[in-house]
Amino acid sequence: MRVYRGQFLIGIMALCAVATQAAPLERSLVPPARPILDQHNFQVVSAVAPVSVAAITDLRPISRPVSPQVTAALARPSDLPLLGPDTSLMPNMRPESLEQQVLFKKRKLRKGSVCGDIAIQGKPVGRVVSENSACGVKDAVQITSVSGVALSRPATMDCGTAVALNKWVDKTVKPTFKRRGPVVELQVAAHYACRTRNNRKGARISEHGKGRAIDISAFKMADGEVVTVLAGWRKNPSKKQLQKIWRGACGPFGTVLGPNSDSYHRDHFHLDTARYRSGTYCR
Repeated sequence: MRVYRGQFLIGIMALCAVATQAAPLERSLVPPARPILDQHNFQVVSAVAPVSVAAITDLRPISRPVSPQVTAALARPSDLPLLGPDTSLMPNMRPESLEQQVLFKKRKLRKGSVCGDIAIQGKPVGRVVSENSACGVKDAVQITSVSGVALSRPATMDCGTAVALNKWVDKTVKPTFKRRGPVVELQVAAHYACRTRNNRKGARISEHGKGRAIDISAFKMADGEVVTVLAGWRKNPSKKQLQKIWRGACGPFGTVLGPNSDSYHRDHFHLDTARYRSGTYCR
């Protein structure tokens, strides 16, 4: 029995060896060799051919060609004058005179700035006193321009109002008139003045008397065009632009009054930094 069992096992092993040798490629237990590809045509050259040195060389990536700009720069004569910006391969160095001019301008702006912001130009005034104890400004400044836009006349106010004016001009006024302008000047109708609201007898002291208000009646563009609140509020395209500017003031300022509020403000925007418990008052 042991002899027959040994012969049977030997026969089975022989049959397996024959079957393995005769098995098709897709059913073989041995993985096929990696095919060699033609790098240029991406076609199989041989699936079983031995890998040669030439084949390994062909599989390496092609070197990147030399840039035409680099070739042109190397071929450029050394005595050729500087090229213009439209034909130059590289930007020209910034002239030293221009750098000095920029630094001088920035130094000048910093020297003339107030309220800790280089965008707010003017001069400190100090304490403004009045015979009426309800009026006056503790630390007043006289503003001549904000965010690069000039005021038609120096306006006296406190720093809180100056900061609000600068923010309004930078975030709303300039972007609104970007295509039409740029805007270069705000026409100031009123600033600090010790008076009652709307100059009415017996009324409360206006925010103008506390240095917290400014009235703007028009906006002047770089080409000389003047957009007035009086004429522009009722007709397009000035109407949409002025309404956008009026809405943009609600936030930086506590009170914003325009032509729709009453007859006293039909020709200007009243902007002040008074704060109320109910929030910003815009009308």
